[in-house]
Amino acid sequence: MNLLLEEVARATVRLADAGVASPRADAEELAAAVHGVKRSELHTVPDSAFDARFWEGVARREAGEPLQHITGRAFFRYLELKVGPGVFIPRPETEVMVGWALETLHQMDVRDPLVVDLGTGSGAIALSIVQEAPSARVHAVEKDPTAFVYATRNVEELDLRGRVRLHLADFADALQELNGTVDLVISNPPYIPMSEWEYVPPEVRDHDPAAALWGGGDDGLDAIRTVERTARRLLRPGGHVAVEHSDMQGNAVYWVFAEEHGWRDVRNHRDLTDRDRFVTARLAVE
Repeated sequence: MNLLLEEVARATVRLADAGVASPRADAEELAAAVHGVKRSELHTVPDSAFDARFWEGVARREAGEPLQHITGRAFFRYLELKVGPGVFIPRPETEVMVGWALETLHQMDVRDPLVVDLGTGSGAIALSIVQEAPSARVHAVEKDPTAFVYATRNVEELDLRGRVRLHLADFADALQELNGTVDLVISNPPYIPMSEWEYVPPEVRDHDPAAALWGGGDDGLDAIRTVERTARRLLRPGGHVAVEHSDMQGNAVYWVFAEEHGWRDVRNHRDLTDRDRFVTARLAVE
Protein backbone atom coordinates (compact mmCIF):
# COMPACT_ATOMS: atom_id res chain seq x y z
CA MET A 1 0.00 0.00 0.00
CA ASN A 2 1.35 3.42 -0.90
CA LEU A 3 1.66 6.31 1.54
CA LEU A 4 -1.50 8.13 0.44
CA LEU A 5 -3.70 5.07 0.85
CA GLU A 6 -2.23 4.49 4.30
CA GLU A 7 -3.02 8.07 5.26
CA VAL A 8 -6.54 7.74 3.89
CA ALA A 9 -7.04 4.68 6.10
CA ARG A 10 -5.85 6.62 9.15
CA ALA A 11 -8.09 9.55 8.24
CA THR A 12 -11.07 7.22 7.88
CA VAL A 13 -10.67 6.13 11.50
CA ARG A 14 -10.42 9.74 12.69
CA LEU A 15 -13.52 10.80 10.76
CA ALA A 16 -15.47 7.77 11.99
CA ASP A 17 -14.54 8.62 15.58
CA ALA A 18 -15.78 12.17 14.94
CA GLY A 19 -19.18 10.85 13.87
CA VAL A 20 -18.89 11.57 10.13
CA ALA A 21 -21.55 9.54 8.35
CA SER A 22 -19.38 8.40 5.43
CA PRO A 23 -15.81 8.49 6.75
CA ARG A 24 -14.12 6.43 4.05
CA ALA A 25 -15.77 8.25 1.14
CA ASP A 26 -15.03 11.64 2.72
CA ALA A 27 -11.38 10.77 3.38
CA GLU A 28 -10.96 9.61 -0.22
CA GLU A 29 -12.68 12.71 -1.61
CA LEU A 30 -10.47 14.99 0.48
CA ALA A 31 -7.37 13.14 -0.72
CA ALA A 32 -8.51 13.27 -4.34
CA ALA A 33 -9.24 17.00 -4.19
CA VAL A 34 -5.89 17.87 -2.59
CA HIS A 35 -3.89 15.73 -5.01
CA GLY A 36 -5.83 16.59 -8.16
CA VAL A 37 -6.91 13.07 -9.04
CA LYS A 38 -10.11 11.02 -9.07
CA ARG A 39 -10.92 8.82 -6.09
CA SER A 40 -10.28 5.78 -8.24
CA GLU A 41 -6.78 7.10 -8.98
CA LEU A 42 -5.51 7.58 -5.42
CA HIS A 43 -3.27 4.54 -5.74
CA THR A 44 -1.39 6.23 -8.58
CA VAL A 45 -0.12 9.11 -6.42
CA PRO A 46 3.58 8.45 -5.63
CA ASP A 47 4.77 8.70 -2.05
CA SER A 48 6.93 11.68 -2.98
CA ALA A 49 3.83 13.62 -4.09
CA PHE A 50 1.93 13.29 -0.80
CA ASP A 51 0.54 16.67 0.20
CA ALA A 52 0.24 17.32 3.95
CA ARG A 53 -2.65 19.72 3.28
CA PHE A 54 -4.73 16.55 3.24
CA TRP A 55 -4.59 16.53 7.05
CA GLU A 56 -5.74 20.14 7.19
CA GLY A 57 -8.85 19.09 5.31
CA VAL A 58 -9.36 16.10 7.59
CA ALA A 59 -9.21 18.37 10.66
CA ARG A 60 -11.80 20.72 9.16
CA ARG A 61 -14.08 17.80 8.37
CA GLU A 62 -13.66 16.46 11.90
CA ALA A 63 -14.81 19.84 13.18
CA GLY A 64 -18.07 19.54 11.24
CA GLU A 65 -17.32 21.68 8.18
CA PRO A 66 -19.12 20.29 5.10
CA LEU A 67 -16.95 18.23 2.80
CA GLN A 68 -17.99 20.34 -0.19
CA HIS A 69 -16.85 23.57 1.49
CA ILE A 70 -13.41 22.05 2.02
CA THR A 71 -13.01 20.68 -1.49
CA GLY A 72 -14.87 23.56 -3.17
CA ARG A 73 -16.87 21.19 -5.34
CA ALA A 74 -20.10 19.20 -5.31
CA PHE A 75 -21.30 16.46 -7.63
CA PHE A 76 -24.87 16.49 -8.94
CA ARG A 77 -26.08 14.01 -11.55
CA TYR A 78 -23.39 14.34 -14.26
CA LEU A 79 -22.02 17.69 -13.11
CA GLU A 80 -19.13 18.87 -10.99
CA LEU A 81 -20.09 22.24 -9.52
CA LYS A 82 -18.21 24.99 -7.70
CA VAL A 83 -19.64 25.51 -4.22
CA GLY A 84 -18.60 27.05 -0.93
CA PRO A 85 -19.81 29.18 1.98
CA GLY A 86 -22.86 31.19 1.00
CA VAL A 87 -24.43 28.75 -1.44
CA PHE A 88 -26.66 25.75 -0.75
CA ILE A 89 -24.95 22.41 -1.36
CA PRO A 90 -27.06 20.38 -3.80
CA ARG A 91 -28.36 17.09 -2.42
CA PRO A 92 -28.81 13.69 -4.10
CA GLU A 93 -32.53 13.78 -3.25
CA THR A 94 -33.02 16.64 -5.70
CA GLU A 95 -31.60 14.54 -8.53
CA VAL A 96 -34.80 12.48 -8.53
CA MET A 97 -36.93 15.59 -9.11
CA VAL A 98 -34.64 16.63 -11.97
CA GLY A 99 -35.06 13.17 -13.46
CA TRP A 100 -38.84 13.63 -13.39
CA ALA A 101 -38.46 17.04 -15.06
CA LEU A 102 -36.29 15.61 -17.83
CA GLU A 103 -38.76 12.81 -18.50
CA THR A 104 -41.62 15.31 -18.60
CA LEU A 105 -39.74 17.55 -21.06
CA HIS A 106 -39.02 14.53 -23.23
CA GLN A 107 -42.74 13.72 -23.39
CA MET A 108 -43.76 17.26 -24.33
CA ASP A 109 -44.59 18.00 -27.92
CA VAL A 110 -42.50 21.17 -27.77
CA ARG A 111 -39.50 21.84 -29.99
CA ASP A 112 -37.55 24.12 -27.62
CA PRO A 113 -39.13 23.83 -24.15
CA LEU A 114 -38.89 26.86 -21.88
CA VAL A 115 -37.99 26.10 -18.26
CA VAL A 116 -37.74 28.31 -15.18
CA ASP A 117 -35.70 27.31 -12.12
CA LEU A 118 -36.77 29.32 -9.06
CA GLY A 119 -34.04 29.72 -6.42
CA THR A 120 -31.25 28.20 -8.47
CA GLY A 121 -28.45 28.43 -5.86
CA SER A 122 -25.37 26.86 -7.44
CA GLY A 123 -27.28 26.32 -10.68
CA ALA A 124 -27.41 22.55 -10.20
CA ILE A 125 -30.98 22.04 -11.45
CA ALA A 126 -30.79 24.47 -14.37
CA LEU A 127 -27.45 23.15 -15.58
CA SER A 128 -28.50 19.52 -15.32
CA ILE A 129 -31.60 20.22 -17.40
CA VAL A 130 -29.76 21.91 -20.26
CA GLN A 131 -27.00 19.31 -20.18
CA GLU A 132 -29.42 16.40 -20.43
CA ALA A 133 -32.17 18.07 -22.49
CA PRO A 134 -30.16 19.88 -25.19
CA SER A 135 -33.18 21.61 -26.74
CA ALA A 136 -34.32 23.21 -23.48
CA ARG A 137 -33.81 26.88 -22.60
CA VAL A 138 -33.67 27.70 -18.89
CA HIS A 139 -34.14 30.94 -16.99
CA ALA A 140 -32.66 30.56 -13.49
CA VAL A 141 -33.63 32.99 -10.73
CA GLU A 142 -31.59 33.64 -7.57
CA LYS A 143 -31.92 36.61 -5.21
CA ASP A 144 -28.89 36.05 -2.99
CA PRO A 145 -25.81 37.80 -4.44
CA THR A 146 -23.32 35.27 -3.07
CA ALA A 147 -25.20 32.29 -4.45
CA PHE A 148 -25.63 34.16 -7.74
CA VAL A 149 -21.84 34.44 -8.05
CA TYR A 150 -21.48 30.66 -7.71
CA ALA A 151 -24.23 30.06 -10.27
CA THR A 152 -22.53 32.45 -12.67
CA ARG A 153 -19.18 30.69 -12.25
CA ASN A 154 -20.75 27.29 -12.90
CA VAL A 155 -22.61 28.46 -15.99
CA GLU A 156 -19.45 30.04 -17.38
CA GLU A 157 -17.16 27.09 -16.59
CA LEU A 158 -19.55 24.68 -18.26
CA ASP A 159 -19.85 27.09 -21.20
CA LEU A 160 -23.65 27.11 -21.06
CA ARG A 161 -24.28 30.86 -21.03
CA GLY A 162 -26.29 30.66 -24.23
CA ARG A 163 -28.74 28.16 -22.78
CA VAL A 164 -29.00 29.16 -19.12
CA ARG A 165 -29.92 32.77 -18.47
CA LEU A 166 -29.40 33.90 -14.89
CA HIS A 167 -31.52 36.53 -13.16
CA LEU A 168 -30.58 38.21 -9.87
CA ALA A 169 -34.11 38.67 -8.56
CA ASP A 170 -36.75 37.57 -6.07
CA PHE A 171 -38.73 34.72 -7.60
CA ALA A 172 -41.95 36.15 -6.18
CA ASP A 173 -42.14 38.69 -9.01
CA ALA A 174 -39.34 37.75 -11.42
CA LEU A 175 -39.70 37.17 -15.16
CA GLN A 176 -42.95 39.07 -15.74
CA GLU A 177 -42.09 39.08 -19.43
CA LEU A 178 -42.50 35.29 -19.52
CA ASN A 179 -45.99 35.18 -18.00
CA GLY A 180 -48.10 32.47 -19.58
CA THR A 181 -45.33 31.10 -21.82
CA VAL A 182 -43.29 28.66 -19.70
CA ASP A 183 -43.49 24.90 -20.19
CA LEU A 184 -41.99 23.80 -16.87
CA VAL A 185 -41.28 25.49 -13.53
CA ILE A 186 -39.02 23.68 -11.09
CA SER A 187 -37.83 24.69 -7.64
CA ASN A 188 -35.99 23.48 -4.57
CA PRO A 189 -36.99 26.36 -2.29
CA PRO A 190 -36.36 26.77 1.45
CA TYR A 191 -38.94 24.79 3.40
CA ILE A 192 -37.72 24.06 6.94
CA PRO A 193 -39.88 25.65 9.70
CA MET A 194 -37.92 27.51 12.38
CA SER A 195 -39.61 25.28 14.95
CA GLU A 196 -37.40 22.46 13.64
CA TRP A 197 -34.15 24.39 14.21
CA GLU A 198 -32.83 22.17 16.98
CA TYR A 199 -33.42 19.03 14.92
CA VAL A 200 -31.47 20.21 11.87
CA PRO A 201 -27.92 18.77 11.85
CA PRO A 202 -25.35 21.42 12.86
CA GLU A 203 -23.42 20.73 9.67
CA VAL A 204 -26.46 22.01 7.76
CA ARG A 205 -27.81 24.80 9.93
CA ASP A 206 -24.36 26.25 10.70
CA HIS A 207 -23.00 26.20 7.16
CA ASP A 208 -25.75 26.24 4.52
CA PRO A 209 -27.12 29.78 4.00
CA ALA A 210 -30.15 30.53 6.16
CA ALA A 211 -32.10 31.89 3.19
CA ALA A 212 -31.87 28.45 1.55
CA LEU A 213 -33.12 26.57 4.61
CA TRP A 214 -35.92 28.35 6.47
CA GLY A 215 -39.11 28.48 4.46
CA GLY A 216 -41.09 31.00 6.48
CA GLY A 217 -44.43 30.72 8.24
CA ASP A 218 -45.31 28.42 11.10
CA ASP A 219 -45.17 25.41 8.79
CA GLY A 220 -42.15 26.44 6.72
CA LEU A 221 -44.21 26.51 3.53
CA ASP A 222 -44.38 30.24 2.75
CA ALA A 223 -41.67 29.95 0.09
CA ILE A 224 -43.47 27.00 -1.50
CA ARG A 225 -46.69 29.03 -1.55
CA THR A 226 -44.77 31.73 -3.40
CA VAL A 227 -43.51 29.13 -5.88
CA GLU A 228 -47.11 28.06 -6.47
CA ARG A 229 -48.25 31.61 -7.23
CA THR A 230 -45.26 32.31 -9.47
CA ALA A 231 -45.66 29.03 -11.33
CA ARG A 232 -49.35 29.77 -11.88
CA ARG A 233 -48.37 33.13 -13.37
CA LEU A 234 -45.53 31.86 -15.56
CA LEU A 235 -46.89 28.60 -16.96
CA ARG A 236 -48.80 28.22 -20.16
CA PRO A 237 -52.02 26.19 -19.98
CA GLY A 238 -50.96 22.56 -19.65
CA GLY A 239 -47.53 23.49 -18.27
CA HIS A 240 -45.99 21.59 -15.37
CA VAL A 241 -44.47 22.46 -12.01
CA ALA A 242 -42.25 20.49 -9.63
CA VAL A 243 -41.31 21.63 -6.13
CA GLU A 244 -39.21 19.90 -3.50
CA HIS A 245 -40.22 19.66 0.18
CA SER A 246 -39.20 17.78 3.31
CA ASP A 247 -40.16 14.15 3.85
CA MET A 248 -42.82 15.29 6.36
CA GLN A 249 -44.54 17.91 4.19
CA GLY A 250 -45.86 15.92 1.25
CA ASN A 251 -49.52 16.05 2.21
CA ALA A 252 -49.45 19.76 3.09
CA VAL A 253 -47.67 20.72 -0.15
CA TYR A 254 -50.13 18.60 -2.14
CA TRP A 255 -52.94 20.90 -0.95
CA VAL A 256 -50.96 24.06 -1.78
CA PHE A 257 -51.60 23.20 -5.43
CA ALA A 258 -55.34 23.38 -5.07
CA GLU A 259 -57.79 22.59 -7.86
CA GLU A 260 -59.55 25.94 -7.36
CA HIS A 261 -56.28 27.62 -8.34
CA GLY A 262 -56.30 25.76 -11.63
CA TRP A 263 -54.05 22.83 -10.81
CA ARG A 264 -54.64 19.33 -12.11
CA ASP A 265 -52.85 15.96 -11.79
CA VAL A 266 -51.26 16.87 -8.45
CA ARG A 267 -48.98 14.08 -7.29
CA ASN A 268 -46.52 13.26 -4.50
CA HIS A 269 -43.24 11.65 -5.53
CA ARG A 270 -40.72 9.73 -3.45
CA ASP A 271 -36.93 9.98 -3.37
CA LEU A 272 -34.26 7.27 -3.38
CA THR A 273 -34.97 6.49 0.28
CA ASP A 274 -38.69 6.00 -0.49
CA ARG A 275 -39.73 9.16 1.36
CA ASP A 276 -42.03 11.89 0.06
CA ARG A 277 -39.75 14.46 -1.58
CA PHE A 278 -41.48 16.57 -4.24
CA VAL A 279 -44.89 17.46 -5.61
CA THR A 280 -45.77 17.94 -9.26
CA ALA A 281 -48.84 19.48 -10.86
CA ARG A 282 -50.16 20.60 -14.24
CA LEU A 283 -51.88 23.89 -14.95
CA ALA A 284 -55.36 23.32 -16.34
CA VAL A 285 -56.09 23.92 -20.00
CA GLU A 286 -59.07 26.27 -20.22
